[in-house]
Amino acid sequence: MKMRDFMSPLHKSTTRDYLKRVNDPEFPKHKAASLAKKFDYDYWDGDRRICYGGYKYIEGRWQKVAEEINKAYKLPKKPKILDIGCGKGYLLFDFLKVIPDAQIYGLDISEYALNNSKPEIKDKLLLGNAKDLPFEDNYFDLVISINTLHCLEAPDLFLALKEMERVGKNYKYLCVESYRNEVEKANLLYWQVSCEAFNTPDEWLWWFSQTGYKGDYSFIYFE
Repeated sequence: MKMRDFMSPLHKSTTRDYLKRVNDPEFPKHKAASLAKKFDYDYWDGDRRICYGGYKYIEGRWQKVAEEINKAYKLPKKPKILDIGCGKGYLLFDFLKVIPDAQIYGLDISEYALNNSKPEIKDKLLLGNAKDLPFEDNYFDLVISINTLHCLEAPDLFLALKEMERVGKNYKYLCVESYRNEVEKANLLYWQVSCEAFNTPDEWLWWFSQTGYKGDYSFIYFE
């Protein structure tokens, strides 16, 4: 298990006005969060003040992440890759550009996201919950979960980390939100709309030890 940062460049490419978001007159934070946590239209393609404001495929955006992940791990030929919390499947689609013979699988709790996913890989994506993965033990050569597991409350987070460890062989990687000081904690509280697990890096490491998760990880911070 080690720290691997694949996500900071994407995360830092977005400019954020924390106070404007939390004090918006039409979509104050509590209203935005209530809408976002349905993980339906408002979360993905609704008003930007709620969440993504139109989650569209951008050529090459996720390919860079896929390339870095591929460089980090010695995957076999025709690797089986699972993305937990795959959303519309953009990362998996770009994985096929990097590893054309990969066998890709995606799972997400959002029926809306799956219905509006990349058409080329829609048949590779499943509706489901991270706490109960419908796969055999040690089935995947690579299991990834990006910006998903912090959306789970403690009981489900415990199960999801155990499940991620169970279905993966050698290589696993997750990225979650975290904070290192009170400024980052306040910014995270102001900006997030779906986070349930508010943990420092040390607290996340505690979660990993409690659940037996042995994969790699990284944190994103709201500086």
